[in-house]
Amino acid sequence: MSDDLSPEAEPEESAGEGWYVDTRCTNCDVARQLAPDMIREQDGRAEVFRQPQTEAEQRQLYAAAFACHTRSIRHPAHHLTPDVDPFPLALDDTVHHCGHNSRHTAGANAYLLRRPTGSTMMIDTPRWSAELADRYEALGPVTDVLLTHRDHAAHGRRYADRFGARLWIHEGDLDAAPDADHLIRGTDPVEIGAGVTAYPLPGHTRGSVLYLADGMYCFSGDSFYWSRTTADLEVAASVTWYSITELAASLARTAPRLRFEWVLPGHGDRKRLPAEEMTRRLAHLTARTRTLQPQPIDFTAVRW
Repeated sequence: MSDDLSPEAEPEESAGEGWYVDTRCTNCDVARQLAPDMIREQDGRAEVFRQPQTEAEQRQLYAAAFACHTRSIRHPAHHLTPDVDPFPLALDDTVHHCGHNSRHTAGANAYLLRRPTGSTMMIDTPRWSAELADRYEALGPVTDVLLTHRDHAAHGRRYADRFGARLWIHEGDLDAAPDADHLIRGTDPVEIGAGVTAYPLPGHTRGSVLYLADGMYCFSGDSFYWSRTTADLEVAASVTWYSITELAASLARTAPRLRFEWVLPGHGDRKRLPAEEMTRRLAHLTARTRTLQPQPIDFTAVRW
């Protein structure tokens, strides 16, 4: 059983003939990440402002539709059948985007990390589906499910049991995954496997963690992300559940140890830059975060 929306929960179809976004949109930014030239933010939600003109653009709309956690990206004549599902979607030879974002993780992105041994690791969780698990496992046996923090833990146990994988979470967020079998403790880095290290980063939540792989990939959870608005690394200061002050301290402690080219967050956009450039931008982000003060939770203030 999956967490798909039931048919009776779906709104009526648009009167138009092209792709559109229905009223269930939560403005999570996922669709805009996958089809930025056709979907934009308008009045606090996503909007299709241009129809696809090529086959490649049509595929981008399908990707946005399959990733959308509310199934809000729609077309009156195009149905979301398995033959047009692009996920898992390769970002490069090592990392795949799982797609099929879940309502139970606030629509967060999840990833598959391929290892040199032929196995894979899952970072955070897409919606639960046995059929999707088969797709993901086709890339290689999944040895570990790595949770970045409590908000993305919803389907961790089901995927770990399906794969026969280890389930990891930080002790600070253990109540969100009390059946996790591997705990990350304190603030010291923990080696997960060859080339993969967990860095505790309390701030967004008490138990937030980022995972660094191969000196190339940074799975940052909700600790920081790439903003298309500012064209820079940012923290979601207005959606910090634990402590922005602790996040600043975490970045100051951890940033000098990190070297990567890809930032791969749960919320917010992905970006690849030369490692030296990422290092420079992360240092600037650390300095900016040190100046931030606690503020009320406000999802509308996030600069996607």
